[in-house]
Amino acid sequence: MCYVAFMDDGLIAIAVPERRKAIHPVVGLVLTGGGARSAYQVGVLRALAELLPRARNPFPIIVGTSAGAVSAGVLAAEAHQWRRAVVGLEEVWANFRAEQVFRVDPWHMLRAGLHWLLSLVSGGFMVAPPKSMLDNTPLRELLSAHVDWRGVRRSIERGHLQALALCATSYASGHSVAFYDGADSIKEWSRVQRIGRRAQLTLDHLMASVAIPLLFPPMPLGHEYFGDGAMRQLNPMSPAIHLGAERLLVIGVRAREAAGVVASRAAPAMPTPGQILGYMLDTLFTDQIFGDLEQCERINDLVRAAPAAARGLRYVETLMLAPSVDPREIAARHAHEMPRGLRALLRVIGGRGDTAGSQLSSYLMFESGYTRELIELGYRDAMEARTILLAFMKGEPLPSPITAAGVTQAT
Repeated sequence: MCYVAFMDDGLIAIAVPERRKAIHPVVGLVLTGGGARSAYQVGVLRALAELLPRARNPFPIIVGTSAGAVSAGVLAAEAHQWRRAVVGLEEVWANFRAEQVFRVDPWHMLRAGLHWLLSLVSGGFMVAPPKSMLDNTPLRELLSAHVDWRGVRRSIERGHLQALALCATSYASGHSVAFYDGADSIKEWSRVQRIGRRAQLTLDHLMASVAIPLLFPPMPLGHEYFGDGAMRQLNPMSPAIHLGAERLLVIGVRAREAAGVVASRAAPAMPTPGQILGYMLDTLFTDQIFGDLEQCERINDLVRAAPAAARGLRYVETLMLAPSVDPREIAARHAHEMPRGLRALLRVIGGRGDTAGSQLSSYLMFESGYTRELIELGYRDAMEARTILLAFMKGEPLPSPITAAGVTQAT
């Protein structure tokens, strides 16, 4: 019998109580994309570092997409001292400023606007179309100083890490590509629209994974250009499973009860371009993971009910933690902290205002007041779910029934 639990505070659990896993299963960490919202993931990691104080790196397999790839790279590079890596991540995220991610001073914003205008008016003859809306050169400089890519290979060679995968999307083939480095026994894979490609991971792979379409420029890798890994990632948990994970901890960035723009009681109004772009980013970063969790549940049912018919499939027990408070509400409270240039841009395209209008800013607000509140939210949510988290990390069956408030079960 397979139990699925949905909690109001964002916790999703898929468990198989009758089937006992190994005492120490291979636990994979899946960090989804989410722009500035990914600060929430750092708070969850901070709680885990406290809950597992004497453990070695508890995640032999780490998979990151878009902003989640940033934390994944840092954790993998310092897998031999992962708690110190978490401290370092928190220090960076808690002191973020938007200018560390993209150029937001008035001069650059004005120049970018004029570039777009001249290109449009001249049909691209006077000035070539810009590569992107925003210049993320500062992010590259920041990551270059904080991620030691040689450390990833050392972590693997010394047994502190089994594999790291950074996910990107090929603009040439349309495939979701999981670039990975790991143990020699891990083979490349190819499925419909998704492949796993062994690579010596570098900053370029990370910049490809975070290249949000239109906002940031595509990244050349070999003979192809790549963009944000969430674009064609229909199965976000697939890379971790191919790399050998038996249990998956997924840290999402969308509040469980806020699956998009919440309808207002006021008279309907035409959505602004900013609201539409925010909705597109929300869909890009979060829709696929919920669909993949449902598919995992169905596969678990099939494997147990008809093992002979499920050749090549196996149980993968999954736990997901997502925000108990809508990040849009938090972003609305911190809108005044954004640089003037970014505030002006969001005002022009309608990306500010009420909760719905704050959807776009919730992904772009790399400001310490906002990121610190998200970190604290992630920490608090993880601590409230510590009994379930500890059982999951130790390879024990999840409590059944799960008695936390707001839980429903389906069999």
